[in-house]
Amino acid sequence: MRRSAYLLISLLATALLVRVVAQEAGTAAESSSVATLLQIKGAIGPATSRYVEKGMEAAQAAGSRIIVLEMDTPGGLDTSMRDIIHAILASKVPVVTYVSPSGSRAASAGTYILYASHVAAMAPATNLGAATPVSIGGEESPGRDTPDDEEDQPSADAKAQKSDEKPDEKSAADKKADKPRTREPGTAMERKVVNDAVAYIRGLAELRGRNAEWAEEAVRGAASLSATQAREQNVIDIVARDLPDLLNQMDGREVEIANNKVKLATRGLTVERVEPDWRTELLSVLTNPTIAYGLLLIGIYGLLFEGYNPGVVLPGVVGAIALICALFAFQILSVNYAGLALIALGIAMMIAEFFVASFGALGLGGLIAFVVGSIILLDTDVPGMNVGVPIIAGVATVGGLVIFGIVWMANRSMHRPVVTGVQAMEGASAEALGDFSDAGTVRFGGELWNARTRAPVRAGQPVRIVKVDGLLLWVEPI
Repeated sequence: MRRSAYLLISLLATALLVRVVAQEAGTAAESSSVATLLQIKGAIGPATSRYVEKGMEAAQAAGSRIIVLEMDTPGGLDTSMRDIIHAILASKVPVVTYVSPSGSRAASAGTYILYASHVAAMAPATNLGAATPVSIGGEESPGRDTPDDEEDQPSADAKAQKSDEKPDEKSAADKKADKPRTREPGTAMERKVVNDAVAYIRGLAELRGRNAEWAEEAVRGAASLSATQAREQNVIDIVARDLPDLLNQMDGREVEIANNKVKLATRGLTVERVEPDWRTELLSVLTNPTIAYGLLLIGIYGLLFEGYNPGVVLPGVVGAIALICALFAFQILSVNYAGLALIALGIAMMIAEFFVASFGALGLGGLIAFVVGSIILLDTDVPGMNVGVPIIAGVATVGGLVIFGIVWMANRSMHRPVVTGVQAMEGASAEALGDFSDAGTVRFGGELWNARTRAPVRAGQPVRIVKVDGLLLWVEPI
């Protein structure tokens, strides 16, 4: 009986184990037949790079077959672009950049991302290029082409000797020497930036086996191409009408990942679209180039106005918050430092609300800075290290109620009647010390005051103070 029981338990355990393994295999097979779709729309900034990096990490963890970046961008920040390219180069899953739908573009930073991807594709009526780096504040006027130093110019004797030679006797080297040499236009810093960008995109082109000469022209000369021209010049790999057509054309193509050849099997994949979360949408608004530049101007002029008019408070509060947000949007401050600075600024403002009569400006500004800083700083997917939104919302609600209470009490105290000074005497009652019809003496608050009246007053009669004129009271009988 015991042996039979042991045998039955062993069979049940084996069956359960087989079922679990089968379920895991089915789940793995199901996840491996998925193509993850991420969208890059609008200017590329810190929010975009965060969204792409998080999406790629999630896709690799879920076992997606490929990652598709659907792109329509005019460009963006160099730092954010390089973060995305680093994620693509480090990805263990093939990354496909697809410029879509028709009418879209992959300009400036988008061209670099397209070159870095394992497969580059475009929809008809799309374009790429214009990858010349431009500073945020705009380009300076290009410098005048100047000849090289005088020691590089031929001497007068050499010119005379060459003038005696026949044109046919000139060597190729002499002809090349006769051609005037000029320096590249622009400042030294601009030339450094352009040359660095050229080397970067050429390296990506050589890595993926794409047209490096046109890539350099896109950086130096801001060249652009349509989808058909890009395919003909080996800038991209595929021109596809839509996403199903792209998956069909990629099927069977070989790509190189970590020095290993991988054959793509993309026909019939299920496309799983990953939408940006609310935090990414909020940061995208802050990091939009137009809004970021506006925040920078608001920050500068707000602090200037507060400096010229100390005690106004509101311009300084708005300027400080806007300036920190602008520094984050331009990636001058990293996510951690910007979030920490906003939280510290918010706490300082809320504490200052207790000591400065700002009518809620400091408290409200501090609350906004605290919430925005918490959203920026506490952005992590590490288990156990993230702070839930309800906690941030709860702290913000409590802080808002406290600030509202302070403002309400301050407003209530402002509307209370005045109990001291001349304003408190007007309308109060006093006592006449004798009979008088023009001038006399009254007692008010234990003090004797000279008084005048237009109506007769009897001794001991209460009178009302109508006006205070220095040390003289105008009264009327009650």
